[in-house]
Amino acid sequence: MADRSAARRVVDIVTGAWQSQALYAAVALGLADHIAAGHLTDEKLAAAAGADEDAITRLMRLLTAMEVFGGNGRDGYRPTAVSECLREGADQSMSDMVRIYGEEFHRAWGSVVPAVRSGTSGFAHAFGTTLHAYLRDEPSAGPKFQRAMNAGNVFFPDVLDAFDFGGVRTVVDVAGGSGSLLATVMRAHPGVHGVLFDQPHMLPIAARYLDEAVGPGRYATRGGDIFHEVPGGADVYLLSRVLQDWDDEHCVRLLSTVRRAMPDASRLLIVERVIPEDGSHLLPLLWDLHLLMAAGGRERTGPGYAAVLGAAGFRTESVHPLALETSLLVAAPA
Repeated sequence: MADRSAARRVVDIVTGAWQSQALYAAVALGLADHIAAGHLTDEKLAAAAGADEDAITRLMRLLTAMEVFGGNGRDGYRPTAVSECLREGADQSMSDMVRIYGEEFHRAWGSVVPAVRSGTSGFAHAFGTTLHAYLRDEPSAGPKFQRAMNAGNVFFPDVLDAFDFGGVRTVVDVAGGSGSLLATVMRAHPGVHGVLFDQPHMLPIAARYLDEAVGPGRYATRGGDIFHEVPGGADVYLLSRVLQDWDDEHCVRLLSTVRRAMPDASRLLIVERVIPEDGSHLLPLLWDLHLLMAAGGRERTGPGYAAVLGAAGFRTESVHPLALETSLLVAAPA
C-alpha cells in the first residue's frame, strides 16, 4: 500500500497549478474590483463579471479557502490584503503579473517535457518564437510584461540599504525596462542623474514611467544592443534580472560590454536570485526552472555568478540578501 503522506504530497503538488489558475480567473474576471465596488454576493458578483452564478460560487469557495477573499456569497465577500494586490490600477498591483503567468507562461510550462529534453525554452516550443521576439512584436505584450515585472519589484527598496549611493553622480540601468529600479535609486538620491539603456521599442515605456516617477530633466534614455555597447563613464551600473535570461556565453559577452564601459572605480550592481548550493530555499529553484520555460535562461549559484563575472573581468565584492529570496551582488573591476 502506498504511503498516505507521500500520496497526499503528490496530490498537493499536482493540484498546485489549479490554485494559480483560479487566481488568474479572479484577475481575468475582475473579481477583486467588483467586490471593492460593492458586488458582494454570488448573484451580484456573477452579474458584474458576466459569469455563471454557480461557477462563481464554486470559484469563490476555493478563493476564500485560499484566503484571497474573506466572507461568503450569502452574507457578503470581503476584500483582503491579497485581493487588494489584484486590483487593476492599484498601487503595486500584481494583476498583470498574474495575467502573464496565467496566460503566456502557463502555456510555456505546458511544454516542460520538450523543453527539458532539448534544453531550450518552453515558450519557444509553445509559441514558435522566443520570449524576447514575442515581447517586441506583440503590441500589448511588452507593456504587460513590464507591468508584471514592476509588480514583483518589492525588493528594490532593499537595494538602497544594501549599497551606499552616497557620492554617486551617474547611474546607468542596463536593459532597465520601465526604469523602476533606476527611479527607486533616483527618488532616494536627488543628486543622481540616471541613464536608462534598453532596446529602442522599450524607451517610450521607460520615458513615461520616469517622467511620472522622478520628473523630466533628471534622466536620459538611450537605445541599443546590450551585447555591443552601453553608455560609458558612470559611477554605478545596474543589471536587474537580466543575466537570468541568458546562457553563460551571452552573460560573459554582456558583462564584458559593461566592463569596457566602466571606469575602474565604478561598481556593477546585479539583482538576481542566487541558488543555495544546499537546496535550502525552494523559490530560487522554482524560478530557475521557470526561466528555462520562459526564455531558456537560468538562475545560478554563487560560484556560477563568480565564474561569469570573472570571465568578463569582474570580481564579486559582496552579496546582500533582499526580499523574496533575491540577492544583490556587488561586482568590482578585477
